[in-house]
Amino acid sequence: MAIRRVYLDNSATTPVDSRVAAAMSRAVVETFGNASSVHGFGQQARAAIDRARREVAGLIGAKQNEIVFTSGGTEANNLAIRGLCEATASHGRHVITSAIEHPSVAGVCNELEKRGGEVTRLPVYENGIVRVDDVEKALRSDTVLITIMLANNEIGTIQPISEIGSLVREKKNLWLHTDAVQAAGRLQLNVDELGCDLLTMSAHKLYAPKGIGALYVRRGVRLHGQNVGGHQERERRAGTENVPGIVAFGEAAKLAREELPQRSAHDRMLRDEFEAQVRSRIKDVVMNGDREQRLGHLSNISFRFIEGEGLLINLDLEGVAVSTGSACSSGTLEPSPVIRALGVNDELARGSIRFSFGKDNIEDDVDYAVGVLSHAVERLRALSPLTLVT
Repeated sequence: MAIRRVYLDNSATTPVDSRVAAAMSRAVVETFGNASSVHGFGQQARAAIDRARREVAGLIGAKQNEIVFTSGGTEANNLAIRGLCEATASHGRHVITSAIEHPSVAGVCNELEKRGGEVTRLPVYENGIVRVDDVEKALRSDTVLITIMLANNEIGTIQPISEIGSLVREKKNLWLHTDAVQAAGRLQLNVDELGCDLLTMSAHKLYAPKGIGALYVRRGVRLHGQNVGGHQERERRAGTENVPGIVAFGEAAKLAREELPQRSAHDRMLRDEFEAQVRSRIKDVVMNGDREQRLGHLSNISFRFIEGEGLLINLDLEGVAVSTGSACSSGTLEPSPVIRALGVNDELARGSIRFSFGKDNIEDDVDYAVGVLSHAVERLRALSPLTLVT
């Protein structure tokens, strides 16, 4: 008898929506021209890119010409941080970030330090949220960039970007970047209200394929391109455009904007029901991150006395897909830096699991997942030496 398969790892990636797949398939076959070519086939591709750019811009309240297409969120974060710091090096070399950034931000900040830059990493305390006062205290005369994610990929906490944006608007030669990969399409966003100069998005978090992302660049912000050798994307990102991927991103952005209220309510309902059942059926659990200021689809829970990796494998054997943290950091045996930044001990950090719901999940998925989870926790705790120690 085949086991039931339940996908609860939508923060890692989402299944491609059939409507998005159909739009992409048409573009593969019908819109094959090079968008840089002046003939009709090329101009057809250019028009398709322009339509998609409008839709992606509309998702965040931006202007069409402020969207730069990339290969994904990681490249967009690299372009934002490296590109801005290189373009503004005459103003300073100090960057402010948080202790819970995605590896594609944290890694770039580490590289900046190796090249002589200075980075201040702000704490997030037990609720997983940066304090605006800490940001203000960290500002220096040579600070050129604040890069703080809009919503965390492991615990879902939403950062006070609009308040930080207000600080930035008061300063000269200071810019704000936010990684909105987890937030775009799940929160109502407007770049003017956020006050950011740069914002990162990724299509595969929006029920579109992998390999396509975007960076919002506010008009007037200077960047040094990281891909060189072509004039594409207003010379900010060289390389022949991925027309089918861009078309898919545009369709996914359009659907996300139109269906945001229904999707948000659906995800939150499933998440809340899941957490209520976990609390009632499983003892010794800790809910990580702020309970209110967080994304509606994501739940991060630490299970005492067991290892998260073992729990993940047990769930997978029963058809339930979850994660122990950032998909870009999978394979490491170290406790999640995000969970450790909350001030919890290594045992709890190692026992943390991320459950993330999507528009295709149903209530029966919650019931099945909690049933499998409760049995797996009971089984692993019976075998765990950590249980015996207590």
